[in-house]
Amino acid sequence: MRDPQGIFSQVRQGSVPSTWRIFSKKRGMVGGFFSGTLNDPDPLLVFTPEGVIEYVNEKKPLAVIIFDDVSEIRLQVHASTMSDSMQVWLDVWLDLHYLNGQKVKWQSSSFKNNLQVIQSFIETYGVHKALHRKR
Repeated sequence: MRDPQGIFSQVRQGSVPSTWRIFSKKRGMVGGFFSGTLNDPDPLLVFTPEGVIEYVNEKKPLAVIIFDDVSEIRLQVHASTMSDSMQVWLDVWLDLHYLNGQKVKWQSSSFKNNLQVIQSFIETYGVHKALHRKR
């Protein structure tokens, strides 16, 4: 993947290729104040054809996933409910299996349980693997 910091800067400037998918949200005033991140740029999640980059705040490094390093992904869901309620809460994540044998649970820090984010990851990863399949 190209320079992740450069990709982050390019998104902040507003000039991105049409093949990128970007998720952003406004940082809350109260949460930003108490976490000391009020003056940080807003959280940002970028899907490129090569991988995923997530910016949470200045206190955390950019999270980078390079699709070439991943051998497979598996969608995982855990549902929970209260016995006296009809509501169900879903916890959704992806298990990333790396070529080196490592397995990592991936959930966006800023967009936890956002099904559009999970869908974008699956779609972008699928396109990458289809285009880079060894023949």
